[in-house]
Amino acid sequence: MSGLGKRKKVLFLIPSLNGGGAERVFTTLLRHLDRTRFEPHLALLEATGAYTDDIPADIVVHDLKVKRVRYAWPAIIRLVRKIRPEAILSTPGHLNIAIAMFRFLLPRKLKVLVREAVIVSALLPEETSHLGLWTWLYRYAYRRADLVICLSDSMIDDMVKEIGLPPHKLHRIYNPVDLERLRQQTASSENPYRGPGPHLVAAGRLNHQKGFDVLLAAMPVVVATLPSARLTVLGEGPLLNALQEQSQQLGLDDVVCFAGFSNSPWTYLKHADVFVLPSRYEGLPNVMLEAIALGTPVVATDCPGAVREVCNLLGGITLVPVEDSRSLAEAVIEVAGVNGARLRTVQRDMSAFDLRRIVDEYSDTF
Repeated sequence: MSGLGKRKKVLFLIPSLNGGGAERVFTTLLRHLDRTRFEPHLALLEATGAYTDDIPADIVVHDLKVKRVRYAWPAIIRLVRKIRPEAILSTPGHLNIAIAMFRFLLPRKLKVLVREAVIVSALLPEETSHLGLWTWLYRYAYRRADLVICLSDSMIDDMVKEIGLPPHKLHRIYNPVDLERLRQQTASSENPYRGPGPHLVAAGRLNHQKGFDVLLAAMPVVVATLPSARLTVLGEGPLLNALQEQSQQLGLDDVVCFAGFSNSPWTYLKHADVFVLPSRYEGLPNVMLEAIALGTPVVATDCPGAVREVCNLLGGITLVPVEDSRSLAEAVIEVAGVNGARLRTVQRDMSAFDLRRIVDEYSDTF
């Protein structure tokens, strides 16, 4: 039998390829997974999203054609029985729970890997009033996975202390940073900003978790000290209209630009004076890692998640309390000045997030 005949089939499962960190990670893994060892398949609840163009041509894409996870599990079971993968990797949490809950209907030899994207103990109180039920679901379901991939050591600690998972079920793999692609995309990029600045950029889904309302509340203080400061917000989401209305009420029409989603935000990151992450909680934000890799100073909230862990590993981040618009404004003002120029000149060691290293770590789990 040839070497290709011995490849392991791995099924990647995610709801869609709409813009987000998990989608970015999956498309990166699919591009770089060793084809001499693995035959990767991708299953989507809906084959839509901005990252569909990033899927390599040799990847078999299975469109399950369902809108909600609750309706997906019969199609998933049929697909698994049809293609017979050796391993399945799913994300995010609600899909992970469905896979693990119905594991008894899947082949016994199938290796079930679930990738958790956020700090669960911070997510649950915000997302549901049935906190006890969802905590039990995470604990019950995740124990039935072969491995829970966590994005940081802090996430592992949270899973053990708050969800009650045994440590041997948990494995930390950081998100990868594709430095070569970053450099190619930004090598000759033009500055997208106009005016003297300083130019601030923030990126992410426009929802409560990401804290853009706190950043907008900070901007009048920033502009009072730095009148030519401008903020570009990259992203889409359910709070777009509310955030635009807040911006208008604060008199920021000429200060804040809602630029929409970009599947290649690196030009904005490279040319910004400061990247701002005002989140209430996080997993491991890819865009923050990329900003640091591009030499852009970062102001971020010291929120539950991997932000402080990244700060300890890489530096280049000024931390402020969560939901504190005054502290956020003061940090932006400081970093946008001389401190920002100093931070930009420091070379960061990104080896912990090296693309090849992270792909190898995932390969080992398969």
